Amino acid sequence: MLPCLATFTLAFNLTAVAQSTPSPQKDSATFDPDGTAHITRIVPMPTTISPEAQQWLASLIKEKSGLEPLAERRARTDAWRAKDSAEARKYYPVKVEETTTAGVRTDIIAPLEMPEANRDRVLINLHGGGFNSDSGSLIEGVPIANLAKTKVVSVYYRLAPENPFPAAVDDVVAVYKELLKTYKPHSIGIFGTSAGAILTAEVTVRLKQLGLPLPAALGIFSGLADFSRPGDSWQLFTLNGLPGELQPTDPSRAHDGEYVGKADRRDPVLSPLFADLHGMPPSLLVTSTRDILLSSTTIFHRALLARGTIQSWWCSRPCRTRSGITFSCRKLKRRWKSWLSSLTRR
Repeated sequence: MLPCLATFTLAFNLTAVAQSTPSPQKDSATFDPDGTAHITRIVPMPTTISPEAQQWLASLIKEKSGLEPLAERRARTDAWRAKDSAEARKYYPVKVEETTTAGVRTDIIAPLEMPEANRDRVLINLHGGGFNSDSGSLIEGVPIANLAKTKVVSVYYRLAPENPFPAAVDDVVAVYKELLKTYKPHSIGIFGTSAGAILTAEVTVRLKQLGLPLPAALGIFSGLADFSRPGDSWQLFTLNGLPGELQPTDPSRAHDGEYVGKADRRDPVLSPLFADLHGMPPSLLVTSTRDILLSSTTIFHRALLARGTIQSWWCSRPCRTRSGITFSCRKLKRRWKSWLSSLTRR
């Protein structure tokens, strides 16, 4: 039996979306002798977020959920990426050059105008997508390049299951080593969301193993650093937060097997929680209150903190933290600017 079996009854009481009578409150929680929790919760639409955010949360109910064949998943994420990256470029104009770096496909994303002080800086973006699809790339890199006025190199690393660990790590390490020929390590930052956040930490541990100079800063947005066991939030949330099909993970069984492949799940590169984290670069960790990786991000944050890593922690209000980074949030912008300043302090 799973250690936590959670059932959520959603009560989205949003007048702008639907007129309905809120369900009566019927919260319950029972516990087995081994601590397994059987939970029912009615979660009203939060009043602490904007009307636009409320509408977005309510719209997630309509999204298709559940398992899908890999070919369908890739086709869907490719279509979504093309649509949303085009929209991102309308709001955040940039120049994009498709190229290869160290034999790896990359996009070079540059702001239309770049301050002189930023010309010797570069950011490496690692997209999300569960390691088996591209669910970010330009969507993440375009706003960052525009707002930070800094060049971004978006890396299309090899995907699982065709290329399990450590293929993606090797690709990013190759790109980083190539960029070291042009940029000083204290002028390089690496960031990513979801799978890209996980890969950000993995790559940094690998760079440390290789004795290479580490980047100046890391951006880990909804990440995980331990493939040997799932975090508690895996049992509570779906990829969309509360809506969708909840698929609790049995801690006694392995997850993400297509990416992990035959590797030891406690390999310090695959699972940086088991690595020597002393001397890790300043890091910005971002999650949200309905993030499936909330627990995993929190656990890694505590591990970095215990090893003396300078970092900033941001947990946003009810939403999922995936490729959609909320740059309209003033507090997150301030943390982002502080993270970027790390590029000049090392």
